[in-house]
Amino acid sequence: MASVALLTASVLLAGCDTDQVSLATNAKANQPVPPKLLAAMVEKNMDLQSPILVRLFKQEAELEVWKQARNGQFALLKTYPICRWSGDLGPKVREGDRQAPEGFYSINPGQMNPQSAYYLSFNTGYPNAFDKALGRSGSQLMVHGDCSSRGCYAMTDEQIAEIYSLGRESFFGGQKAFQLQAYPFKMTPVNMAKHRNNPNMPFWKMIKEGYDHFEVTRQEPKVDFCEKKYVFDAAKTPDAKRDPVFDASAKCPAYVIPEDIASAVREKDARDQVEYNKLVAKGTPMARMNTGIDGGMNKIFASKIPEGSTGLSENAEGSTLEMLAMAKAPGTIPGHVNPPKPNLDAVAAAPANQEPVVAVSAPAANTRVAAAAPAEKSGGFFSNLGRKMGMGTADTTATTPPPQATASVAPAAAPTTPPTATSRLKAAVTRFVPGRDTSKDTPKPAVAAAKPAEPVKPDTRLAATRPALKPSVSDGAGEATQIMGAAPVVSSNSFDSRFGAVK
Repeated sequence: MASVALLTASVLLAGCDTDQVSLATNAKANQPVPPKLLAAMVEKNMDLQSPILVRLFKQEAELEVWKQARNGQFALLKTYPICRWSGDLGPKVREGDRQAPEGFYSINPGQMNPQSAYYLSFNTGYPNAFDKALGRSGSQLMVHGDCSSRGCYAMTDEQIAEIYSLGRESFFGGQKAFQLQAYPFKMTPVNMAKHRNNPNMPFWKMIKEGYDHFEVTRQEPKVDFCEKKYVFDAAKTPDAKRDPVFDASAKCPAYVIPEDIASAVREKDARDQVEYNKLVAKGTPMARMNTGIDGGMNKIFASKIPEGSTGLSENAEGSTLEMLAMAKAPGTIPGHVNPPKPNLDAVAAAPANQEPVVAVSAPAANTRVAAAAPAEKSGGFFSNLGRKMGMGTADTTATTPPPQATASVAPAAAPTTPPTATSRLKAAVTRFVPGRDTSKDTPKPAVAAAKPAEPVKPDTRLAATRPALKPSVSDGAGEATQIMGAAPVVSSNSFDSRFGAVK
């Protein structure tokens, strides 16, 4: 208790706000950094309280935590598999579209939520100035626990506790905010070639510049916005007396990019372009679009769930989910986890040759990004099947629309007619739901009476006043050795929990 009082007093004397104080006194949020991570920091010449940087990749379903070493450059500390993300590859455009955001965001202590309904969380900061300049909407887009997503990046409780502890220590070390970089995939030539027909490509090429800045410098890129576009590592011109002032919606001010950074980025981009051209020339297959699948899940989690699927996330090369089933899961997978499945309503409603809906993002840059329009509800057997399988369409920030009237299933079309929405729907179910017996899909002459709904059991997860703390996902046990820059390890069971129902 004495160490807690000293720590709290030091925070107050440093002029930090109450959010930082809450980071120090909340039991779940004050769990110590695991011994295995402390050992990794020592090995990589890092201080416990040095700055961090986070990168997210949807296609790979991975979250990377980078930490600044004593040479001033960032190095990869640990990669966490993402348990669940929702939506499609591409940026979030509007409230309720279920999209997890993409772009560059800044996380300050006030965005860390020690009282989250999903164990622990931090707000991504969406929408940033670029998103607002394009009129994009949405709120409360988080990285949190519970492995459940409606527009967020969801980890296990054990994972988010570990990530949270790393962010907390960086704030105690003086970092004002850590950068979050969210990407559709790792911005490699092969991934750019596979997605070359995607309407989001102009936006992805723009944020790839920031990706490249970090890759060549291993420094957090400075991010600005002007003319509805990203600008990275901008500096004042040699004849300027003050730094340029940026406005996301206004004309760009005069600025330069330091030549050492600019030349390194140009060289990397030239190498990537050569490799990209080779891949396109040899006919690298393009990734499918509009699959109707909602989000993705890392392969290690999909292997633990009956009929689990990675969805839009890629499976491991040379391995199957059956092979991965023997591996240890990085944390507790809750029983209510909903793996990616085809959105049956979206597949049924989509025309045979549907083109992606595209929203103009910036007239000056002529950038276009995909915005998945909310699918209309369609009735029938497969629609009801989709709802029974737990596939909703609402975002964390949107309410669920009332069910529409159920329509009867049309008779099968003659072999000479084009495929109908129903036939394409059956094909999608057969493909994405392994082991499904399609012989039972023939419409029945009579419809059985609906079974009365069972009473919903109240959710008591948030009723506990002192929830159990989650063990670390890192291996290793025992007392941690305090390293350079480390704060005293405080027992997490010494404080009153303030776990509440606030997301």
